[in-house]
Amino acid sequence: MAEPGTPPRERILIGAADMISRRGLNATSIRELARHAKAPLGSTYHFFPGGKQQLAAEAVQHAGETVARILRRELDAGPAAGLRAFLELWRGIVVDSDFRAGCPVLAVSVEEPPADGIPPALRAAAEAFQHWERLLTEALTAHGAEPERAPALAALVVASVEGAVALCRAKRSIQPLDQIAQQLETLIGETCRSPQQP
Repeated sequence: MAEPGTPPRERILIGAADMISRRGLNATSIRELARHAKAPLGSTYHFFPGGKQQLAAEAVQHAGETVARILRRELDAGPAAGLRAFLELWRGIVVDSDFRAGCPVLAVSVEEPPADGIPPALRAAAEAFQHWERLLTEALTAHGAEPERAPALAALVVASVEGAVALCRAKRSIQPLDQIAQQLETLIGETCRSPQQP
């Protein structure tokens, strides 16, 4: 949840992302999203006049950017450090919520979209996944991975971590994240020969 002193609009985004990560989007009303964020419904509509769809899309975008900031910072030390930070982030969310919360980006991705088009939250989820993969690809390439192989390995990392988060919630165990952590770190070590020289 939001830290004390967080601006009201951002507090609503953080609360909405947390609620979506727990219950999904389709099963959640804007009233419930506002209540979970401890915000008046009127304030929610003031900040998000487009209603639930706008709030959900911006909440997913905010969550995606938060993860990207952490990745960007940790990837400076190399792909393995970025992987460890990515895993630690989700480990904390899953454990701290007693296996009730997962990833809001994944949550909107697995729900059936309406028949009349792609909802904004699903577009935001696709952009978040692409951003994470791009950051990982750049770090892998900079640390010796073959440029044609790096995008697939980045996609494997994101898909593995997201899938492991779902397994952790279902099994009520952190073991799936621990298992993929070892495998992915070994794979990254084998793929990244040495940092490229400037």
